[in-house]
Amino acid sequence: MKISKYILPAILLAALTSCEEVLEESPKSIVVETFFNTAAEVEAATNGIYIPLRSNNYTVYETTLECQADYAYGRGSWAPLHEYQGFNDANISRVADLWNAFYLSIRNANLIILNAPKGKTISEADVKKYVAEAKFLRALNYFQLVRNWAGVPLRTENNMSEENLAKSTPEQVYELILADLAEAEQNLPEKAAMNGRPSKWSAKIMLADVYLNLKRFGEARDKADEVIKSGKFSLVPIKSAADYQTNVFGPELVSTSEEIFFFKYTRQVGQGNYMLWITNHPSTGLFNFGGAYVVYGQSTEPFYQTWDEKDIRKSLWNKVNIGLGANTLLSSKFIDKAAIAQNGAGNDDPVYSYADALLIYAEAAGMAGNGPTAAAMEAVNQVRRRAYGLAPTTAAAGDYVASNYNVTTFQDLVLRERAYEFQYLGKRWLDLKRTGKVKEVIQKVKGITVADKHLLWPIPNSEINFNKALDPAKDQNPGY
Repeated sequence: MKISKYILPAILLAALTSCEEVLEESPKSIVVETFFNTAAEVEAATNGIYIPLRSNNYTVYETTLECQADYAYGRGSWAPLHEYQGFNDANISRVADLWNAFYLSIRNANLIILNAPKGKTISEADVKKYVAEAKFLRALNYFQLVRNWAGVPLRTENNMSEENLAKSTPEQVYELILADLAEAEQNLPEKAAMNGRPSKWSAKIMLADVYLNLKRFGEARDKADEVIKSGKFSLVPIKSAADYQTNVFGPELVSTSEEIFFFKYTRQVGQGNYMLWITNHPSTGLFNFGGAYVVYGQSTEPFYQTWDEKDIRKSLWNKVNIGLGANTLLSSKFIDKAAIAQNGAGNDDPVYSYADALLIYAEAAGMAGNGPTAAAMEAVNQVRRRAYGLAPTTAAAGDYVASNYNVTTFQDLVLRERAYEFQYLGKRWLDLKRTGKVKEVIQKVKGITVADKHLLWPIPNSEINFNKALDPAKDQNPGY
């Protein structure tokens, strides 16, 4: 299995590179007229949807979100993010690049959705499969856009040639996301064709996440429950921090029992994970290309102080003096001592794992049922037991008890577990936003009042200047 970890991405890279060249050089004369005719051509073009995300962009996106979490700070040009007063020029430029990456990925998805059904020698089954994958990825992109920018231009296969396109409302964006995911759920395979591609279970878990964000709690609960009851996924048992680093997030893993949809990386040029360069410090020796230690924490703050020492996830934060004092914390969640470059680490990026299914189910069930059910509490306890080195599905003495919680305190409990479980995956800031807890939590932990303008990211000037359907005075997000 380890061999395929390195051979498959190399094959994929060749397909991605050739596809990228075709898409960029002459999309009308080459892509539309002479491409999309065979399953192999459509697959190569589908690989192109991943390129704008898998480079460094999704890592930069997650880092931008992490620097705003209550447990973290940003260093250098990222520092204004933890001041919560809005984005400065450096971060405005950075998120503009992310906007462009998401829309380029959407554009490449739209090409598949529009042109694959016109292929001359491709089966209907293959068309459905690749269009479903394109719609899954288009939904993934729009899900990031709507949560960070709110209303955005809705570019689909039907209007992709229009330069001037007004903003759609968040409700309209979510309507497309749900429609895309419904088709993806219907037509994606039961088992992904290869690691790193979506299955119908990937669509189900993202649907659950979208429903949770829309506060459609019953639907979020039921969709997450489908994933749980499928019996196809389980948490990887651990006994130590090293187990997390090697057996859950390790650079040589091909896949694990908890993978639902991960961006796959390997120690290949242009195919490695950039997060390790962002998170590590040269003094730790955990990443052989040093590190920029962009995101850090403080051991003196309430989030860390109240975290149980027996929770192994806490031990993934280490005190490292980076010039900011002896109480500075850096994460050792992702390590690779044999990476080949700053963006050449082999660790995968867990976009959706089985822990997501358990914790989405728990929160949604608690909110839908006006308090924790036994099944909801069991889902939280499975994640917690694993974090204490216990068997995830076996009851333990330290389990949370449902009768000790009401609807509000149970949601707070789940959000805390999510904060512990998903660090460096860019989820905490979005959790605080969707639950309306940003200002309360940041004030409590850091003593900072979050400015209203900080809750949304600025629409890039390049979009406003290029897209004449946008009014700079009316369509830019407040404060910018």
